[in-house]
Parts: sequence; C-alpha cells; structure tokens
Amino acid sequence: MAGGHAAFNPEPVADFVDAAVLGDGEEVVLAITEVVREWKTEGRPGGRDGLLLRLAASGGVYVPRFYDVDYLPDGRIRAVAPNRDGVPWRIHKHTVMDLDSWPYPKNPLVPLAETVHERYSVEIFRGCTRGCRFCQAGMITRPVRERSITTIGDMVQGGIERSGLDEVGLLSLSSADHSEIGAIAKGLADRYDGTNVSLSLPSTRVDAFNVTLADELSRNGRRSGLTFAPEGGSERLRKVINKMVTEDDLIRTVATAYSHGWRQVKLYFMCGLPTETDEDVMQIGELAKRVIETGREVSGRRDIRCTVSIGGFVPKPHTPFQWAGQLDHETTDARLAKLRESVRSDKRYARAIGFRYHDGKPGTIEGLLSRGDRRVGRVIEAVWRDGGRFDGWSEHFSYERWAVACERELAREPVDLDWYTTRDRDVDEVLPWDHLDAGLDRDWLWEDWQDALDPDGAVEVEDCRWTPCFDCGVCPQMDTEIQIGPTGKQLLPLSVV
Repeated sequence: MAGGHAAFNPEPVADFVDAAVLGDGEEVVLAITEVVREWKTEGRPGGRDGLLLRLAASGGVYVPRFYDVDYLPDGRIRAVAPNRDGVPWRIHKHTVMDLDSWPYPKNPLVPLAETVHERYSVEIFRGCTRGCRFCQAGMITRPVRERSITTIGDMVQGGIERSGLDEVGLLSLSSADHSEIGAIAKGLADRYDGTNVSLSLPSTRVDAFNVTLADELSRNGRRSGLTFAPEGGSERLRKVINKMVTEDDLIRTVATAYSHGWRQVKLYFMCGLPTETDEDVMQIGELAKRVIETGREVSGRRDIRCTVSIGGFVPKPHTPFQWAGQLDHETTDARLAKLRESVRSDKRYARAIGFRYHDGKPGTIEGLLSRGDRRVGRVIEAVWRDGGRFDGWSEHFSYERWAVACERELAREPVDLDWYTTRDRDVDEVLPWDHLDAGLDRDWLWEDWQDALDPDGAVEVEDCRWTPCFDCGVCPQMDTEIQIGPTGKQLLPLSVV
C-alpha cells in the first residue's frame, strides 16, 4: 500500500502496488486497519481480492487492478473505468481537519547513526494557499490547517525530552505564514532561553521574514543557515509561477538577515520553468551578486556567503503546470553552464557565491515518473532487471539505462520518453490521474495555467487565506475550510524540577 504525495499519481507503479491512499494518513490508516481486522475475523472471504474490494468500495482507497485504462491510437488515454461492480469512478483524498488531535510523533525513533538533519521536526501547520503554480504540495494539501500554539509547545517539549536533540525545526510548506508565528517563536525562545536548544525555520518565504522573527530564532547566539526560495531569476518569471516576491523584497530580507549576524544565505531556484528564456536564468547570477553586495554593505564584513541551489523544473500532477512541456535536458544543461560561467568569471563575487545544480538528465527521468501512466511500469521493471538501484543517488544513476529501457519497452507503443516529458498537453486530454480527486476543480487549474501564459503578462493570484475565495474547489468539494488563528493563547514557561 502506497501513500504520500506521489500517490496522487500512482499509475507508473500500478503494477507493483495493491492500493494507494490519497491525502492525510492519520485517520484513514485506522479505518483501513479496521477493515482488515473485520476481513480476518470473518475468515478472509474472497482472499486478497476480497479484502481489496472492501477497501476500494469505501471510496477512499485506490486499487489499480480494479480499473482498466483504454488508449487512443495516438497514445493518449481514452478513459479510465472500473472493471468491478461497487468500485467508485473517482477516488477522493483524505483531509484531517483537527491537527491538534494528532500531535505526531509522540515517541520519536532516535537513530544510532548521525543523520543529515540532526533536529526534532514539528509540523506547525499543513496546507498552503499561496498558489505557486509549480507546487504540487501546496495544491494537494489544501486547505490550510494550523496547529495551536499550545499544541506546538507540547510537541516541542515532548520531542526534546524523548529524543535528546537540541535543534527544533518548525516545519510546514511556509512556516513563517503561521498566523501566530511571532508568538510561537518568542514563546519557545523564552522557554529555552539559556539552554542549548535552538529553533530553525528550514525554508522561509522571502516576504514573511522580519527582524523580530530573526531575533527570536537566533536568541541563543546560534546562526544556522537561512534558506529562501525566490524560484525564478527574473520578476517576469516569478509572476508566471505566481511567486509574488520582488527583487526588492529579497534584498530587504537578506539585509535583515546579514545585519543580524547571519553570514550564510541559501537561495533556491528552478531552471526550465514555462516560458523561461536564457535571460531569465542569467538573472539568477545578477540577483546573487546583489545579495552579496548587500550583505557586505550592511554587515561591514567580507566573509559573506550566498549559495545558489538550482533544481530542474518537473511538471507535477494536480497543478496548473500539469499540462506544460518539460524543458529538454540539453537546453537545461546549456543554460546552467552559461550561468555558472557568468558567476565564476566575475572575480568580485566568484568566491562568495556557491553554485550547486543538477544536470538535466535526472530531471527528465523524474518527469517520466511524475506524469507517466501504467505503460511506464514496464520501463521501471526493465531498469530494475538491468541492475538499476538507488537511482536517486547520482553515483548510481544511469540515464542511458533508462533511455534504452524506454526505447525497448515502448517500441510497440505510439509513445516514447519525449512524449511523456517535453510534450505540451491540451485541455481535452485525459490525464493519467484525472480519476484521482485532490479536490481541485480541473477547470480552475486550466484557467490558472492560461493566466500564467497571458500574452499581456502573467496574472497573479492572491493568497485566499486573506482574500475572497478563488473557487479552486477544495473547500466545497471536500467539505473543509481554512483553519487559522489567532487563538489568543500563549506559551507558559516550563516549570523547573
């Protein structure tokens, strides 16, 4: 049984899984367990298929074997339809509306080995309505649901006591957007003032970071790195992706960080976004140089660092960009090489700017897996039989192995690797995940895609937490609503034993 964000398009692995569950797992895993328990108690009627049929009939568990896919002569999908009575046509995601009832994890596992992130992670809210058009996580986890300040305090306290870790990461898709983030940061900083416990926001929106928050996060004197994600190098491109952050916003934010003792800032961008040009990518370098110059000016120091991390854009299901063609890996590599040379050739900033990126070939395979259908399962199996293991690690990844497998396994089909990745889709095409319901209205997603491509300039969409509804469909279709504070509560100091 599969879950998590990738379960919103499980078709590439449909041959390998019995079932997939969409959305939040806290409540549905208990319901599934109850169904399994009843089936066992009754003597396992119908065997494996009998159990899967019970799960599928609930409407909350997707069982791929109970659905047939019919294809058009040109390779597109004609329809996905149930092949058993009692199986629903659409599968709906699960949404937990009261996160305070699920303060997970209560008893964390502590590994014996050192891990990459040696910190205790606390999810402070779930969902995001900022509306970044590339972001699957923000789209499929709607609506926003906040944990209360008191629940967060209890989770932090319990985690520190049970794990022994001394760094707490306040996690969400955009942690500084919590309606009580200031009170949370101050309350936790007060509680652990004078101890070795530090707080961090692993990734912070440029326009949500401020002096007060910076002071609270660094009160014990520790300066972990700050990560901001402008995503696009130019303002034009940021409007296309609905990342409403200006260059001046970024400069004001990094000036705040550098003037309050930080020496290292990491900026995350993407290459290959829809409508992107070479000039958009080159603007990444110019922005990084301005960040370094600002840091040197406000701090009066020369040891200012900025790390630029660039990932290749991969279109994701259930987003406005699900119809977009992906940039080919040759063009991706050429643009990144041009950018790298531009940064390295400027001696004033070359040593101050770190440059990290992945070449385009892994992104192409990610695109195949992201938007593939059931025919991709043959490719996955062929790669595995040919020795493909741990392909997420660059030293084990072989683009040639994947390309050969695609050519061989899809030879009798009217599709190939490029068909799955670099091809634009139109509004009438049946997408492999259209029968899996994330609550988002398909027409709304298409309209947002057209807003991104508007020839007069991309149309930006505000955050519906603070504005009227934009009819994305989640709240009425899922019988949910946005849940935000403030609660009016505050964290009390811990009693000393």
